[in-house]
Amino acid sequence: MKSSELGLSAMYRILKKAGAERVSDESADELRRVIEEIANSIAKNAVDLSSHAGRKTVKGEDVKLASKSFSKF
Repeated sequence: MKSSELGLSAMYRILKKAGAERVSDESADELRRVIEEIANSIAKNAVDLSSHAGRKTVKGEDVKLASKSFSKF
């Protein structure tokens, strides 16, 4: 089993804030897995964008631009 970068308790809080009355362990774990998968994809895209711009440093604008494809708002 691979270790996670995100805490499970944060997933419970997110689901509760979204209106869940009760949260199963399975749902919190699955939310964590999905969020980490999306975050990894955004991070890789942000690194590519900063590299393309000739920078070694990833900036907020890189992350913002990389996350556009995941934004529904």
